[in-house]
Amino acid sequence: MNELKGKIAWVTGGGSGIGQAAAVELAKAGATVVVSGRRASALAETESLISQAGGKAEPHAVDVTDREAVERAAKAILARHGRVDILVNCAGVNIPKRFFKDLAAAEWDRVVESNLNGALYCTLAVLPSMRERRDGLVVNIGSWFARYQGYVGGAAYNASKQALTAMTHQINLEEGLHGIRGCVIHPGETVTPMQRARPQPPSPEDQAKMLKMEDLGRVVRFVAESPAHVCLNEIVITPTWNRLILGGGEMLLAPKIE
Repeated sequence: MNELKGKIAWVTGGGSGIGQAAAVELAKAGATVVVSGRRASALAETESLISQAGGKAEPHAVDVTDREAVERAAKAILARHGRVDILVNCAGVNIPKRFFKDLAAAEWDRVVESNLNGALYCTLAVLPSMRERRDGLVVNIGSWFARYQGYVGGAAYNASKQALTAMTHQINLEEGLHGIRGCVIHPGETVTPMQRARPQPPSPEDQAKMLKMEDLGRVVRFVAESPAHVCLNEIVITPTWNRLILGGGEMLLAPKIE
């Protein structure tokens, strides 16, 4: 039950959704978890959940799109703990007006800055110390749309997650010889607050069949608990009833051609 005892994990986007679930699971496994996000109130909720589970958590508010703020946060974490063993990049956004017919360039930038650049900033901030120790794990939360083409995610989200996948593989190509591993996890539809950004949120009936954020938290923990010589490059996880293949409800978003 304490496979990660003594390990320091840094989870971004940890105030809600998959990030929150990942933080709780890593803490249950014995890691001390630094939980980052933009909202102090959300981080306090995650800290409370971790405390209730008997784990150790430290909230550290940071906006991952702010490169200098990320660098300051990483320096503070390394000064306090001397290491970051596990980085989990969960911070991410999507937008309601996500299709080319109404996509604004500024909104594209906002998605890419969070989903891709934010993950890069955090990764660059911890890689040197991981390289020195010849040990470290970077887990990136991708998407079904990073592995398979799909309409629903929209241009900016799909592009950012596909690029995040490429970045993860590049970590393994360059840093594997230094003992550093990268894993990108591709969830299918998962019940998280991000679904509220969809043009048409899923119905309660459909949500009942989807993955839960706790399911993804356990996957992150599984990756983190794998031996140092094991690199899980990619994991795709979906609901058994996969609407992204089967269709249904608001999935039929494409305009009808008269």
